[in-house]
Amino acid sequence: MNAMNSLRLPAAAAIALSAAAFLGGCVSDPEPDQMARTNLKTAPADLQLLCANAAATSTGVEDTKVLPLRSRQLDSGTYQVDLDAGGTMMSCIIDGEGNVQSVQPS
Repeated sequence: MNAMNSLRLPAAAAIALSAAAFLGGCVSDPEPDQMARTNLKTAPADLQLLCANAAATSTGVEDTKVLPLRSRQLDSGTYQVDLDAGGTMMSCIIDGEGNVQSVQPS
């Protein structure tokens, strides 16, 4: 009888794992347009660096201490880059051509 119970446990575990795998396969991934990241365009890296340099110049903070934290596209040709300039939060607006329109504390 003990041998019979030890055979049932692995079989029960196998059935449970199979059921979990089957149910896990029923969950579908969201469509690309429904994913959170696809609706938000970030500023290209070179524009983020231009903003970091502009923030360093305007605050007098060493450029190696200015870090882009996040960015987003505001309209078809303008981006906002949020920066940490040596502990001071800054916001930079830059166009797609690399022209900094503003740098100010946020």
